[in-house]
Amino acid sequence: MAEADFTSTVLRAPVPVLVDFYASWCAPCRWLDPILEGLAAQWRGRVLVTKVDTEEAPRVTEDQKVGSVPTVVLFRDGIEVGRSIGVEPDVLNDLVEGVA
Repeated sequence: MAEADFTSTVLRAPVPVLVDFYASWCAPCRWLDPILEGLAAQWRGRVLVTKVDTEEAPRVTEDQKVGSVPTVVLFRDGIEVGRSIGVEPDVLNDLVEGVA
């Protein structure tokens, strides 16, 4: 997702949004891909799952205080309601279940 799209896609979304802040060189980030794809399929229509490349969107990365990758942030009504740093499938599932 481009920096210019973050506000409209994430902060103004009509549903909760799970944002994966990642980097292409990050192996643990790639480990999260199938987990996030599974969550996106399971919660389709109720939760949006999207990705932000931290190297291509440094302003958004800094604004959201992302200091390491992977970091997954859950937003509801434009406000952060949860965060997971690293590869934590159970935490991600609990976050999504808590808002969906």
